Amino acid sequence: MKKLNEILGTEFPIIQGGMANIATGEFAAACANAGALGMIATGGWDGDRLRAEIRRARELTDKPIGVNLMLMSPYADDIAGVILEEKVGIVTTGAGNPGKYINDWKAAGIKVIPVVASAILAKRLCRYDIDAVIAEGTESGGHVGEMTTMALVPQVIDAVDVPVIAAGGIADGRQCAAAFALGACGIQIGTSLLASFECPIHDNYKQAILKAKDSDTVVTGRSIGGPVRILKNEMTRAYLELEKKGASLEELETLTLGGLRRAVLEGDVKKGSVMSGQVAGMLHELKPVRQIFEEIYNGSKEVLKSTEDEWC
Repeated sequence: MKKLNEILGTEFPIIQGGMANIATGEFAAACANAGALGMIATGGWDGDRLRAEIRRARELTDKPIGVNLMLMSPYADDIAGVILEEKVGIVTTGAGNPGKYINDWKAAGIKVIPVVASAILAKRLCRYDIDAVIAEGTESGGHVGEMTTMALVPQVIDAVDVPVIAAGGIADGRQCAAAFALGACGIQIGTSLLASFECPIHDNYKQAILKAKDSDTVVTGRSIGGPVRILKNEMTRAYLELEKKGASLEELETLTLGGLRRAVLEGDVKKGSVMSGQVAGMLHELKPVRQIFEEIYNGSKEVLKSTEDEWC
């Protein structure tokens, strides 16, 4: 089985997660220059903003760069067209079915890698000409499914014939080694990169991540079918209380409207949406992205070697 770095042409078998409002062209370029696949996250951007971010990334790196398309975006069609026009090499997708775009993308030589939260969805998407899938467990930050990475990854691998990338709950060599042991060809990481010098989030957001303990994340939005994992704060307490009372979608959206931008750009970690995965409790210092990639990947090789020596 090919490792992810052989498939994508990167140094490490690692994808930088497509985090909305965070994964800019500059951050994607920094991650690409550090040896991973850099990803530009479109979030709620329109096509013009994406085009500018792609061109900015290309000014800063000649390494592989991809784009993450959130399919629930009202600009999804526009963004899909910009991906073609700008000749992006790799696309990851989430929150929907990218089927209507795949033929055009594949005809242009673009690698298509959907993010999935279930084996059923992965199998359904393999009816299209996709290149791989990212199996993302509920440990991850932001929009989540219900299955854990440990349970999800092997079931997706058993269900499909394309390479599988593991995501969710990966912050050190032990977890990366576990992903490889499950049969994944590589990993995608997001929360770990929030604790990097290069990450463009507000310093308050970074400090909140560094101070977080193992049980400091919570999932909101289950009552409306849109679960999101974030750090506990004033907003989450109010949100969960409203959910208990059976609040409407409109009431809940009023509470969270613009919350991620407030956290990322303004540093409002009390009433903003501080999206984070459960591994935040493992992060204790800011590091360069290159060091993060090296420690996770090289650490996995050491774990796998020691395990082999111990059990053989």
